[in-house]
Amino acid sequence: MSYVDGFVAAVPTANKEKYIKHASDAAVVFKEHGVLQMVECWGDDVPEGEVTSFPMAVKCKPDETVVFAWLFWPSKEVRDQAMPRIMEDPRLHPDVNPMPFDGKRLIYGGFSVVVDA
Repeated sequence: MSYVDGFVAAVPTANKEKYIKHASDAAVVFKEHGVLQMVECWGDDVPEGEVTSFPMAVKCKPDETVVFAWLFWPSKEVRDQAMPRIMEDPRLHPDVNPMPFDGKRLIYGGFSVVVDA
């Protein structure tokens, strides 16, 4: 069964091109380790909520943009086997590919696919 890792982050709007390069470089590594698809989305219609919202969840500041991303894996098993190797890959080391956003406000999680229509 397919598996998805999902991410939401607040990225300084001025760092959009840096973020795209960061994600593109990371995509090469993830695909080498079994990711079938990596999608990175730059928010352009992400409303503030009154109770909850993407901006509230990541404590998005006025000069930041919400990013929504996901990795599509063939299975949780493939993902679980690949993740330790991915995290050790020197191409993802912060000195080589620094995160152009505050990683402390990154929200992520793994999800089993229950509907794929």
